[in-house]
Amino acid sequence: MDGTLTDAATNQRRVWTFWALELGVDPNTTCEVALRTRPTETFAIVAPHHDPARCLQLLHQLEDQDAATGSYTAFDGAATLLSRLHNQPWALVNSNYAHRVRIRLARTHLPEPPLIIDAEAVSHGKPDPQGYLLAARALGVDPKGCLVIEDSPAGVAAARAAGATV
Repeated sequence: MDGTLTDAATNQRRVWTFWALELGVDPNTTCEVALRTRPTETFAIVAPHHDPARCLQLLHQLEDQDAATGSYTAFDGAATLLSRLHNQPWALVNSNYAHRVRIRLARTHLPEPPLIIDAEAVSHGKPDPQGYLLAARALGVDPKGCLVIEDSPAGVAAARAAGATV
């Protein structure tokens, strides 16, 4: 969603920078890692000496605040694209959490998908194909018949590994 339907890069960097500074880890490395991995994977890489539960609690607090108050905009054409999918099976596979995805969609006036596969729904994040395979299964479609729109190398690798067209 972030980077394909909405512009949230500034918000993401701000949240992860605040998170890193609070924990005393390098913000630049944190942002580089965090923008391509699930949060739990980011914690293990950039803050292995910190309690993962505390890391997640702080991140949730910062991201919930940002979802409610940050500046989000939908990319040109996103609303048109999604409005044309209303009779098609479609899902959003995201490394964030569904409640925040819903807030951001509402704030950008984009329609909510019938299915959101989020960080809690998978045990392995992108580039693992699990999220896309789970979405295809839940929608009752063959992954080989799916079109995936991605903006990150990890997401592209995940979709390709699932057999989808990217």
